[in-house]
Amino acid sequence: MRFHQAANYLLDLRRFGSRPGTDATRELLDALGNPHDGLACVQIAGSNGKGSTARMVESILRTAGLDVGLYTSPHLDDIRERVRINGRKLAERSLVEFADEIGEHVTDRAVAGDAPTFFETVTALALWEFGRQDVDVAILEVGIGGTHDATSVVDPIATAITSVTLEHTDILGNDVETIATDMAGIASDGPLVTAASGDALGAIRETVSDPVVVGEEGTVTARYEGRDGLEGAVTVDGPDWGVETKLPLLGSHQARNAGVAATLARRIVETDAVDDLAPPPELTDEQSGLSEPVLARGLRNAHWPGRFEVMDQEPLTVLDGAHNPNGCECVAETLGEFEYENLHLVVGVMADKDHRGIACAFDPDTVTCCEPDLDRAEDDDVLARVFETETEATVRTRADVAGAVDDALADAGEDDCVLVTGSLYTVAEARALWARAKIPKRVDSIPEAKAMLRDANVTDAGSWRMRGKAVHRIIKTRVQPRQAQYLKEELLSLGGECAISGLNDQDRENLDVVMMGTMAQFRRLAEKLDGQPYGLAPFADELRETLDIGAEPTTDGYPWEDGTAVMGILNVTPDSFHDGGEYEAQSDALERAEEMIEAGADIIDVGGESTRPGADPVPVEEEKARVLPIVERINDLDALVSVDTRKAEVARAALDAGADILNDVSGLEDPEMRLVAAEYDVPVVVMHSINAPVDPDSDIHYDDVVEDVIDSLTERILLAEKAGLDRSQIIIDPGLGFGKSSAESFELLGRIGEFRGLGCPILVGHSHKSMFELVDRGSGERYDPTVAATALAAERGADIVRVHDVAPNRAAVDVVDAADDPFDRE
Repeated sequence: MRFHQAANYLLDLRRFGSRPGTDATRELLDALGNPHDGLACVQIAGSNGKGSTARMVESILRTAGLDVGLYTSPHLDDIRERVRINGRKLAERSLVEFADEIGEHVTDRAVAGDAPTFFETVTALALWEFGRQDVDVAILEVGIGGTHDATSVVDPIATAITSVTLEHTDILGNDVETIATDMAGIASDGPLVTAASGDALGAIRETVSDPVVVGEEGTVTARYEGRDGLEGAVTVDGPDWGVETKLPLLGSHQARNAGVAATLARRIVETDAVDDLAPPPELTDEQSGLSEPVLARGLRNAHWPGRFEVMDQEPLTVLDGAHNPNGCECVAETLGEFEYENLHLVVGVMADKDHRGIACAFDPDTVTCCEPDLDRAEDDDVLARVFETETEATVRTRADVAGAVDDALADAGEDDCVLVTGSLYTVAEARALWARAKIPKRVDSIPEAKAMLRDANVTDAGSWRMRGKAVHRIIKTRVQPRQAQYLKEELLSLGGECAISGLNDQDRENLDVVMMGTMAQFRRLAEKLDGQPYGLAPFADELRETLDIGAEPTTDGYPWEDGTAVMGILNVTPDSFHDGGEYEAQSDALERAEEMIEAGADIIDVGGESTRPGADPVPVEEEKARVLPIVERINDLDALVSVDTRKAEVARAALDAGADILNDVSGLEDPEMRLVAAEYDVPVVVMHSINAPVDPDSDIHYDDVVEDVIDSLTERILLAEKAGLDRSQIIIDPGLGFGKSSAESFELLGRIGEFRGLGCPILVGHSHKSMFELVDRGSGERYDPTVAATALAAERGADIVRVHDVAPNRAAVDVVDAADDPFDRE
């Protein structure tokens, strides 16, 4: 079974309607050998905010050094998003193995007329994977209610209820007391934390002895101190603890969620089921199992796509998946913290939601009603009638979400606001305008073409039929089913080809597509897409940008704009893997910098902390003492100065000392780093890394290392963009050797051109790394292969190469540049 077949198998279970009860899930888990037995599970229920709270708890516990599984719903783009371990979504091969294992059981139950539903099955999938991976804690977002939800097959060590409002009344009951009682049924012997109030809290207290209450009626308070840039200042106070931090999730309701999350995380680590916390050394507080710095960083790193996510500021552009009146009222309240002139609302809602209640939550100037691409979406004309009745706005319709967003942005002035809301399905389609990767592929042979198509989950028959046609320009991306079919028809009419994933066109599952054609065919395709429905007009602009069709190059004066730049490594450390201890003395470091510039270095990268496997982290003050004097002494030399650091405090000090670029091997793990780069308006290198320093015992699996890294970097890029940086300033580094095997590092090197689809400059750091063991070169034999790899990286699209030996690598880059345009050098 291949991935698309396994995914289709699970998604096809949506034909069975949802139902209360845990029997089917228990039977399925029993057939799997009860992999959840022994798991330390945490359930989070609630009418609103349970997904955000679950993400906050997961982030806190990961910051504390635990291995954490997270199960949430729905997904925005890919079914695998629902099941994450340490932030990484479920591997394709895991989903395939699971589908193989459950096949016989599901068939038997279907014959008996009692097949498990989609949600029951995916819940079992999450618990199966968490058990296999032996996570320390598994965080489960409850689907509907509590007692009778599929997640209640577990015996949780702790639970939470975020809020209680009237929802799913046909299943849960017609009043908040009944709904709260059902939710409280998830509580076991462990603590229950809640931010519920009033009658709902009363019902919870009747059901659960001594719940921990966050809010005015409890012992924990959570205060929202207002917006600070694109973050919300929050203070949480408990009886003998407290934390002040900022949240990437804005709004007073998120402060309440943060209070629940912080309290719940503390209760989790106090249980006998969890031990061996290992937070980053600079955050360690030996006096507490979960220190304030750990809580603060965990909350600040709890990014949650589609929840009051600010995508742009001119005009203010916000995505929020609120889908009921209470959630929309919270969005409107949060929006009130911003100053803007006119509100342009883009809204798409499911048919079973309270349309009038949602409309009444907002006071828009214009409304564009749209219809997400799935059967349960309300008709855009029906929705428009509701907004015409309940608001004084100018209302129009546009069937497709992407087109509706494009229209609203075109109408909005720089001082206006565009809000996309009504459903996470609506937000998912809109978010693709910012988050969709367009990956250029390099295919030099028919076997490579066949493999490339297979990786896009094209059927075997399709791969065989089209393998010989994938010989020109090739772009792989993900689109909606109706977009995929339109692209295929148009490319075929132009003489090109378009292969579509074998994933079924059911509900709203996005599909991989591989578009193949000449530059002329792509140019004509973009022209034909202009003005077309289904969000294809915005896609035409994305296509032009990816292929540089009619684009005028922009210049900011960076050395990598005129060809591959050379970054020389200057480690002022005693323990770096290649040159540790050689340049600790300031005089030696200055002399080394001058030598590298003379040899042709465009950038000098100063590092004061080793990231070799097993290296000990360096305290902030010690790192500053190492790098700042060197930065001050070399910042007037004829090269840009970069500082290699994971710590925002060090970065800020280095920029004040004269540094020009930040190089963050942790990929913006310090939540302040992206804000520092934006404040100083400097480029920042964002590297993909699983751990920094590298954990030599880590065992990381990639389905496709290149596309998995692209997927991860996409979200990091969006974080930097939302802080105010342009993609021309966000330099991406695939992180060769960081959580990758030698073969995977070479795969990244060989396919480096695919990263061009992210629209950012690309840095390759390969110098003297252990990856060269793949070609039988030991630690003292990596000079020559480093130079060879530099030439390969430059030829395949790297904008910057980071090396120890500048002169030979400068020569390799110059030779590649000369071969590309020899007459320009005369």
